[in-house]
Amino acid sequence: MRTLIVSDLHLGSGSGTDVLRRPEPRAALLEALRDVDRLVLLGDLLELRHGPPREAMAVARPFFEALGGEFGAPPAREIVVCAGNHDHQLVDPWLSERALQAPEPLGLEQRLDGALSPMLERIAAWVSPARVSIAYPGLWVRPDVYATHGHYLDCHLTVPTLERLSVGAMSRLLGRPAADFDRVEDYEAVAGPVFAWRDAVARGARGGGALQRVDTMRAWRALGGAGSGRTSPARKLRKLALAGAFPLAVAALNRAGLGPLRTNISAAELRRAGLLAMGEVAVRLQLGDAYVVFGHTHRAGPLPGDDEQEWRGRGGARLVNAGCWTYDSIFLTSTPGESPYWPGTCVLVDDQGPPTPKRLLLDRSHAEVAPAMAAGLTPSPA
Repeated sequence: MRTLIVSDLHLGSGSGTDVLRRPEPRAALLEALRDVDRLVLLGDLLELRHGPPREAMAVARPFFEALGGEFGAPPAREIVVCAGNHDHQLVDPWLSERALQAPEPLGLEQRLDGALSPMLERIAAWVSPARVSIAYPGLWVRPDVYATHGHYLDCHLTVPTLERLSVGAMSRLLGRPAADFDRVEDYEAVAGPVFAWRDAVARGARGGGALQRVDTMRAWRALGGAGSGRTSPARKLRKLALAGAFPLAVAALNRAGLGPLRTNISAAELRRAGLLAMGEVAVRLQLGDAYVVFGHTHRAGPLPGDDEQEWRGRGGARLVNAGCWTYDSIFLTSTPGESPYWPGTCVLVDDQGPPTPKRLLLDRSHAEVAPAMAAGLTPSPA
């Protein structure tokens, strides 16, 4: 079965950086679907942290209806939905119902009913007659290919993102250190309450509020991780002050038991740390030397020029990242398609052979990819 895996669409982003709200990038993805048997939407397909779910759903509807037009033509094909951290609400009702029973431990793949939640019911109606199924926290695409969003890696990440600090605090509060994790239940016990809290904040604050605006990309820019061109003397002084305080803050977080965290947040470190963390998840969930396709970090790969060994987990897992469909200008260069964070990557899985990253928007310009409200953002120089 030929399967295309797409991750991190973030449809409904409050900043308007979700490129699939535009017809032209959407057409490129639909074209790539014409010769595949199954589509896997590998988490964060909706941005449910930037406001009430109805707003994200309204933005997402044209995409899903177009998807139904392509995938619903006879014979109707299957769309598998996995939830990530930004759209965890898709599976929260099932997880809550499950908690009222005496359930078996969560496995690597739970296949769930399409009528799982009101949002999923609506999505299923929009893509009809295409068939929708749900898998959580991932699915075996092939006996040697496991796909999951990748949000569990935050439990082992050494970059001090807000998500990493949140799960670190919850882990400490519950007395469940990530060093002891060896099953899906461990990750869900720590991450689930964090997701529920942030989702509740988003539902009550249009635009997501200040909490949603704190992220690694903005910290990366503030600390000088992106070349932002000419800056005023006052801004340079603020950057120097922040850069001096940052190591002290990270040291304090480590002393508080939220680490281990590192002060390096360069692009190379973000890639390295994300791969190490995902490799650690693969070891703890006993994935062996399987191909592990994930998203979450938005950094596609392995790409030509990448170190293949860096993409091999310590337990032998062969890591593949599906990239993203968001225009994150902070991580882009002035040359379209040059950055591994350039939107439009998917992963093709055939009946045999390694999963292959496909970059569908390499021939697009910045103006063609950036949503209108994000077009004023200036990409970093190459």
